[in-house]
Amino acid sequence: VQLQASGGGLVQAGGSLRLSCAFSGRTFTSYTMGWFRQAPGKEREFVAFISGYGRSAIRHADSVKGRFTISRDNAKNTVSLQMNSLKFEDTAVYYCAGDRTVIVGQAANARAYDHWGQGTQVTVSS
Repeated sequence: VQLQASGGGLVQAGGSLRLSCAFSGRTFTSYTMGWFRQAPGKEREFVAFISGYGRSAIRHADSVKGRFTISRDNAKNTVSLQMNSLKFEDTAVYYCAGDRTVIVGQAANARAYDHWGQGTQVTVSS
C-alpha cells in the first residue's frame, strides 16, 4: 500500500484547507482510512477516520468536530480532509493512514494502522 498526502500549506486563522491522500496498491474500499497530526514536541494525535467496506462509520476528534470533515471517494481511491475555521493550534504535520483490519473501536488509535503517508505540513498563522 502506498499513501501520498497533499494539500498542506500556510493559511491564516479562520481560513480553510483541503488535504487529500491518494491510495494505491490494494483494494481501497477494504481499508479504513484515518487522518492524524503531530505538532512539534507533541505525540501524534487522532483527527478523523472513515471506515471501509461500505459501512462508512465516521468519527472526528472533539478538537476538530464541526470544523473538519473527512470523506472518501472510492472511485478515485482518495480520502480527503476538509478543514475550515482553522486555528493556530491546528498547526501540525498531517498524516493519512490506512488499514484493512482495524476495527471501528480501535480506529482512533494510531498504532492500529499499518500504512502511513509521508505527511503534509499545515501551518496556521494567528
